[in-house]
Amino acid sequence: MGLFDKIRGEFIDIIDWTDDSRDTIVWRFPRHENEIKMGAKLTVRESQAAVFVNEGQVADAFPPGMYTLDTQNMPVLSTIKGWKYGFNSPFKAEVYFVNTRQFTDLKWGTQNPVIVRDPEFGMVRLRAFGGYALRVIEPVALLRELAGTDPAFRTEEVSEHLRQMIIGKLGPALAASGVPMLDLVTQQGQIGERIANALNLELRPLGIEISRFIIENVSVPPEVEAMIDKRTQMGIAGDLNQYSQFQAANAMEKAAQNDGGAGAGMGMGMGMALGQQAAAAAHQPAPQQSAPAGPPPLPQQDQWYLGANGQQLGPFDFSALGRQISSGTLTADTLVWKQGMPSWTAARQVPELNSLFGQVPPPLPPQA
Repeated sequence: MGLFDKIRGEFIDIIDWTDDSRDTIVWRFPRHENEIKMGAKLTVRESQAAVFVNEGQVADAFPPGMYTLDTQNMPVLSTIKGWKYGFNSPFKAEVYFVNTRQFTDLKWGTQNPVIVRDPEFGMVRLRAFGGYALRVIEPVALLRELAGTDPAFRTEEVSEHLRQMIIGKLGPALAASGVPMLDLVTQQGQIGERIANALNLELRPLGIEISRFIIENVSVPPEVEAMIDKRTQMGIAGDLNQYSQFQAANAMEKAAQNDGGAGAGMGMGMGMALGQQAAAAAHQPAPQQSAPAGPPPLPQQDQWYLGANGQQLGPFDFSALGRQISSGTLTADTLVWKQGMPSWTAARQVPELNSLFGQVPPPLPPQA
């Protein structure tokens, strides 16, 4: 290799990055003290950004695309270098590739429980865990605030800081929701969205944001879970007396299945105990029904109205109608009406009144 070939090999003419990891946020292109040739090819793939840094100062940033490096597409670096009239000489600069895709395999969880006031159970200690997605929204701000000169800035370097921020926002979000502990599962989506919005207010100035936040589970201490399970079992059991008899019957059946006299004797003893309980229940006097306070009220009689001599008379009950017939006020041609009749009707046309007219004695014979 000649001298000029060696010098030519020290110049960088292709700058690109193919990410073979799943957790690298920022990667520095390995220049190894070599200089970048003017006119070199820069390839920035989708979900990437390239940032040039000269002597610790951030210069130009490139979105996805293919570029031929010259003074026209590097205005900031040209100003820093003082290239007023252009140049063709190689230059030294650091190139950082920033991964702008979503990092979706990030987890969070509470190391210590968060104490909240529950409207039903009072003060309770809650633990929670879940996952979230992170992405870079401003590569230059990320380099300045977080990554710095790290040659390979990974998610693990920022995940602990994010976890602490999440736990700090979790307690206030749970308390502000006002949702009882047993109903939190129905509100996990809304609470997670509220936490993500609160986190992004602090993260966006750093160049990153939480694009998706998930609460997978909210749990209570084991002793509280045991009490909830007992409460659930009592609700399912219903009648505790019947449940106790059912449990005793199952125990008797298992004891009878065991070999030897001990199992049979135990089964017989439990059977006798159940028999005694059943006999005692059978000999208990039946509950007496309370005697009625008095006879029920008499049924209401129909109230009748009469139309005689252009006047409305009444109301009269059925027995009073007989006296009206005796007095001559009510005749077979008298108009009558009661509740339920469509209109006034002659008494002779009402079947209910036929018996009254049959009971009236004929008029007395004239005296001699």
